Amino acid sequence: MDQFAQGNISRRSFVKRGAVLGLSTTFIGAFLAACGSDSKKSSGSTAASTGGTTAPGATTAPGATTAPADTTAATAPAAGAIKQGGTMRLASQKPGSPLDPVAMDNLGTYTVVTQSFEYLCGKGDNATLAPALAESWSPNADGSEWTFVLRQGVKWHDGSAFTSADVVATMDRLAGSNLKAYLVEGATTAADDFTVTMKLNTPDGQFPYQVSLYNPQTLITPVSFVLGTTLDKVPTGTGPFKLDKYDVATGATFVANVDWWGGKPFLDKVEFIFSDDIATQISGLQGDAADALVQFSVVGGDALLADPNVIVEGTRGAAHRQIWMNTREGNFADVRVRQAVALGIDRQALIDTVLRGKGDIGNDHPIAPVYEFFDAAQPQRERDIEKAKALLKEAGKEGLSITMHVPKLQEIPQLAELIQTQLKDIGMNIELNVESTDTFYDEWCKTYDPICDGGQEFGIVDYGNRGVPDVYLVKAYATGEWNSAHYVSKPFNAAVSEYQASLDLAGRKTAISKVQKIANEDVPYVIPYFYNTLYAHSKKVGGIVASGLGHFEMGKAGFLA
Repeated sequence: MDQFAQGNISRRSFVKRGAVLGLSTTFIGAFLAACGSDSKKSSGSTAASTGGTTAPGATTAPGATTAPADTTAATAPAAGAIKQGGTMRLASQKPGSPLDPVAMDNLGTYTVVTQSFEYLCGKGDNATLAPALAESWSPNADGSEWTFVLRQGVKWHDGSAFTSADVVATMDRLAGSNLKAYLVEGATTAADDFTVTMKLNTPDGQFPYQVSLYNPQTLITPVSFVLGTTLDKVPTGTGPFKLDKYDVATGATFVANVDWWGGKPFLDKVEFIFSDDIATQISGLQGDAADALVQFSVVGGDALLADPNVIVEGTRGAAHRQIWMNTREGNFADVRVRQAVALGIDRQALIDTVLRGKGDIGNDHPIAPVYEFFDAAQPQRERDIEKAKALLKEAGKEGLSITMHVPKLQEIPQLAELIQTQLKDIGMNIELNVESTDTFYDEWCKTYDPICDGGQEFGIVDYGNRGVPDVYLVKAYATGEWNSAHYVSKPFNAAVSEYQASLDLAGRKTAISKVQKIANEDVPYVIPYFYNTLYAHSKKVGGIVASGLGHFEMGKAGFLA
């Protein structure tokens, strides 16, 4: 509050931080009204820090609206504009892993599982958080302990009551997997049926993001669940829809949960139509075989961008592609080889060709320009063919031949082809292995628990949009289960810990500047760009809330009257 009043943070930053700390929207609104406009305070800010403009080059179809800078828009119609009933058909990529709410690892699975299961913290405006299964939350003085007050009157799909016991059991399961960097088993305790406290391993001023949709594997599951339980084997949840049918090859059908705490859904059913072929998904939407398309790329999606009967929604966020290299052993253990790859890539050409300009240039770290603590002063890595050749020669890797493993997902195959061509200029010969998402994630990391181990030496993997970069930093860079580069750096991990423990913007900026510098120098991953996330729907549809991370919240969606 003091920072905002002094003009040190923008209105958007104040709203976001207030939401993280569990302040109510009523309180935030009243405080902002009392303080007046911050237009003078933020006049020198960038679009990324104010959230007031759309991304450069962002495109929407006729009649579409575009989201603020760091969030996908909800297609919320005017009150009373949605009619009751109907089945909405969603064209979606095929789930690339079992419907395991703890171990799922890809957008196709997130989309399906989150029709039934829910998070403690949901999606608010922009990149803020909103109440979901938790109605409110608050930290202790140093952020080492967080207390969540749970929503009362929530029922599981079998009619049993949702209580703090379910949250405690879920957190204990996650303490050995997704949240192991934050919690140990037994660190979550219940004061009563609707109050839980989580004692963290280290202070974290942004912890609620780790139990929200921005950390997809933290869905709350019943106390009776055990690790490895999948939604198709044990259909349940607290969400607006119940799983009725599931076939990984073709699709899934969900029916409305009329007892949902959020109110009876408008839709009777939600039907998923699976395909990894973007052309099939697009033709389905345009041919009225589908009503919405969960996510698509500019490459192959040009027809939707020009279709007057389709509305395209987009977000400028932190979604990106990681080109991973095994830093522990093999061809990329020498940092000079990794730096050569980074110098051999023409990033702007990739953005112009693959994204049609709809993205931000990357600098080989996962801190996107939309983050308020992004350090824009650090030098941008540029293509330098001669220096890349020299580094390969010094490392004894001239003429290096290697296979790049990539999933058949959105624009990634085209990105791989362009990288293959660009790296020929520095003397690298790359063979592409483009796989279905059915098998790709089994080869990306052979094991995920407790850490990513085995897997392929070189490839491209997808990372969806996050409101804060913690998941990227912990799971992909620290010794997390998605660390396909097998990267371990004490200075990097120390900078991440410093960032997480910071309770103010100035502290985070200082720590993140270190994170950016170390990642850029060590290059365990080349991150060429951050792409704008796009999804589309027919004009007869409204109320969908998309996260830019594969989630399609359908509880308030339906067909327009």
